[in-house]
Amino acid sequence: MYSCQLIRNPKYTVGNRKIYLIGLSAIRTLNQPNANGERSLKIKAVIFDLDGTIVDFNLDYKASRAEIIQFLREEGFPQSIFSVNDNLFEILNKAEIFLKNHHKEKQVGKIKNSIFSVAEKYEMEAARTTSLIPGILEALKALRKMKLKLALFTVNGKNSVNHVLRTFNLKRYFDAVITRDDVLMVKPNPLHLKTALNALKVKPREAVVVGDSVWDMKSARALKVFAVGTTTGIASPHELTNAGAHCLVSSPTDIITLVEQLNKKGN
Repeated sequence: MYSCQLIRNPKYTVGNRKIYLIGLSAIRTLNQPNANGERSLKIKAVIFDLDGTIVDFNLDYKASRAEIIQFLREEGFPQSIFSVNDNLFEILNKAEIFLKNHHKEKQVGKIKNSIFSVAEKYEMEAARTTSLIPGILEALKALRKMKLKLALFTVNGKNSVNHVLRTFNLKRYFDAVITRDDVLMVKPNPLHLKTALNALKVKPREAVVVGDSVWDMKSARALKVFAVGTTTGIASPHELTNAGAHCLVSSPTDIITLVEQLNKKGN
């Protein structure tokens, strides 16, 4: 078990930045035996979120959800069952339940397509105007040089994700890209992360998840993957630690040193 308090003295300092470990030395945990008495495995893969982690988070999230909820209200759904804080799949799930309860299952496909259409409009607007998080290219290049497998798992749809990958020539760095179109449920449901792990052919104990949201941390925690919260996006350090982050970084380049230290401790 780990506390969710930042220790006063960070374990590592990179330039003028600090990598904070949560509670007891998070790195030391990789060298603890698991339930079978086996020592932890070396890190073989890093799985990244997209918005707020690789590119700036500039999606008008609330406006997107508000438009979707307004559409559903006009289609006869009670507005009270939805919230702008729901993720896309939570809204869709609530809509499906309502339709099934009212014997309108045949409308599910149409409603789903309409919801995704609205979401994609906002995602494409964000994709066209976003920029890379400083240091991310350096980090991706270094991690590839370290022979690590890399994956992307994001709640965005394929069209906006592919636009970002093409614009910044990022596709060459990733062995797998798992969008919402590739899974039945997205993070924080662990199925999303599990799909990424399976695509890379690595075990949870061989991977690190890097993300800026509580969804990233919760999905990592559910599968016992080492969770790195980055403060470059939407969630606060407090929110990230409460959601299960083992450590926090303030720059993508900090991940290079962190993985090196994790593998050093894992030997």
